Amino acid sequence: MANFSKSHVPQFTVEVYQNEYLPEGGREVNAIVTVTSTGGGTVGGAVSAPHLYSVPTGGADAAVALMVDCSGSMDYPPTKMRGAREASAAAIDALRDGVHFAVIAGTHVADEIYPGGGRLAVADDTTRAQAKKALRKLSAGGGTAIGTWLRLADRLLGSADVSIRHGILLTDGRNEHEEPEELRAALDACAGRFTCDARGVGTDWEVKEVTGVASALLGTADIVADPAHLAEDFTQMMETAMGKEVADVALRLWTPIDSEIAFVKQVAPTVEELTERRTEAGPRAGDYPTGSWGDESRDYHVCVRVPDAEIGREMLAARVSLVIPQPDGSAQTLSQGLVRAVWTDDMAASTSINPQVAHYTGQAELAQAIQQGLDARKSGDVDGATAKLGRAVQLAALSGNADTAKLLSKVVDVVDAAEGTVRLKAKVAEADEMTLETRSTKTVRVKK
Repeated sequence: MANFSKSHVPQFTVEVYQNEYLPEGGREVNAIVTVTSTGGGTVGGAVSAPHLYSVPTGGADAAVALMVDCSGSMDYPPTKMRGAREASAAAIDALRDGVHFAVIAGTHVADEIYPGGGRLAVADDTTRAQAKKALRKLSAGGGTAIGTWLRLADRLLGSADVSIRHGILLTDGRNEHEEPEELRAALDACAGRFTCDARGVGTDWEVKEVTGVASALLGTADIVADPAHLAEDFTQMMETAMGKEVADVALRLWTPIDSEIAFVKQVAPTVEELTERRTEAGPRAGDYPTGSWGDESRDYHVCVRVPDAEIGREMLAARVSLVIPQPDGSAQTLSQGLVRAVWTDDMAASTSINPQVAHYTGQAELAQAIQQGLDARKSGDVDGATAKLGRAVQLAALSGNADTAKLLSKVVDVVDAAEGTVRLKAKVAEADEMTLETRSTKTVRVKK
């Protein structure tokens, strides 16, 4: 096991927000679980407690693979390839000393251009300079097979004895040189082994492919329509990756007999469905992956189905634990929270919707309305697109999601935001539509 130090100990807290009161016959309990990690290496805080997980010092407990699209389309226009080289160099400059890393050129095959030989380099002034020299030789040619890039990244990252494994993937085109099933199989093989941020440059790539990579590998997805902005984006991504202190954290949900988890989804900073990713973790318990953590806070919506009960009864509906699963099947618990259910005949109490639950239910509906509206628009269903995107405008206004409202205004003319009355724009820039689709799952935090 790696050498741990108490000077880099993140402290995790779990807070549960809910209305625990149910009417007679009520069977569904909703809660927002806020998980916060503070005091790790990114802010230099020092927190020490027996149940906290400590992490290695010096930044050497991480490995990063950069996957750069070098397919033929990256030369049209040439600014894309140049931007990719500059962005990758900026990301390499942001690597901390001691971090293991590799650079992969992706076409219809995957080629490790640095350091080569199926191994990882260790970041220092010399290796960073060598890697940037290798980047200058990158040229465009060939096809696109993202699954092969991911599988090579997995092999390289897996060779390092580290806790944090992370990929950064850049593409400008559609995954045309492998079947969708091959990409899906690669994602399934890599899930849980490393996290990955994915970026699409320009407007010739497929949004659902890029967001699918990020979703499966618990990373972020975004569009960089102008290659000139790539370096800034890559630097920020790498700095965020360097701030991760704890890997493979799981949200463990335990329910009593006759109760079950209806769904689990991350709702901030983005909407991410986790229900189907459950792995069993002992009697009546299941783990839901959350990936790597630095100094940050995220919100999760948990819905529990409970048995019917008489007025006045109270019960523990679920126990929420943040854990790090161990190889021997045990788990290190970082923090816990409780979800309760109380049956009452007080109508005011049982019909009150918790503000956090209401807010994030709206944010999840907002993301869905945007996706459905854009799909309808692409298929020529004007009425369906108008209705869904109008509802999205209304939800964005209600929740104060100004960023999404601004993106929506580039696709529809807003007549009345409060009522959700809109008209589809006759002409929409492709970059604007793709930006809205790519960022549709980004949410705003509830004002507590």
